[in-house]
Amino acid sequence: MMLFFKNLIFTLVVPGSVAGLFPWLIVREQPIVLNEGVGLALIFFITGGILYSYCVWGFAYVGGGTPAPIDAPKKLVVHGAYRYTRNPMYLGVLAILVGWAVLFQTISLLTYAVCVGIVIHLLVIGYEEPQLRKAFGAEYKLYCSQVRRWLPFFSR
Repeated sequence: MMLFFKNLIFTLVVPGSVAGLFPWLIVREQPIVLNEGVGLALIFFITGGILYSYCVWGFAYVGGGTPAPIDAPKKLVVHGAYRYTRNPMYLGVLAILVGWAVLFQTISLLTYAVCVGIVIHLLVIGYEEPQLRKAFGAEYKLYCSQVRRWLPFFSR
């Protein structure tokens, strides 16, 4: 139960801010553009939310940890969406950001999404991957040889 609350707190603070609060602050004065883009935005929101939530569940249930670096999973999580891409949780967050950009049809949200994507990429290659190599050694190296960092191709 405690692991559930730690994951919930992390989700509300970090992705909740990046994919919820900050985009809302960018567009809070702008009207939603009601057209065919609303349906597409909903698809991005729902897909991103489900993907992120499923990955957090995997971190807790399979890995015994959270996405927070101070309470990372104790076991390398390679099931579910992690079989197709090494960073599905981040892709879920980015999908939500694209949903915001589609919903409001503004370059400021698209620019924000691109900037977040760049920061995430730098975080992954500069911090997360070295930490995972150190923590999981050969198991992580093998995983990296079999699964792409970003694009979820189904065969390699």
